[in-house]
Amino acid sequence: MAEEGRGTERVSFSRGYDVCIMAIDGTWRRNCSLNAISDTDAALTVEGSIQGLNLKEFFLLLSSTGLAYRRCELVRVNGTEMDVAFLKGKNARKGHGSAAAKDAMMA
Repeated sequence: MAEEGRGTERVSFSRGYDVCIMAIDGTWRRNCSLNAISDTDAALTVEGSIQGLNLKEFFLLLSSTGLAYRRCELVRVNGTEMDVAFLKGKNARKGHGSAAAKDAMMA
């Protein structure tokens, strides 16, 4: 289901998908429910408190073994619901910049 105002389509899960968020250094971890996901972002419902956690950069663990994950940053929080954006590389957001701008930088 596509949401208005977004660059890419989000896939929504009616009952959610069990995932976790974890600190980059592994010092904390919270169980979550994945409500929707796209190539660039996701919507989560967090179990437990996120107060005091460093949500500048963290991992979204998509598998229980930790082999499928995405590096994220917090975009918005509303109670137990939060929107996250996926990061690519060192602090660079995925999907930003036009192809023309990238070609100009390569020339």
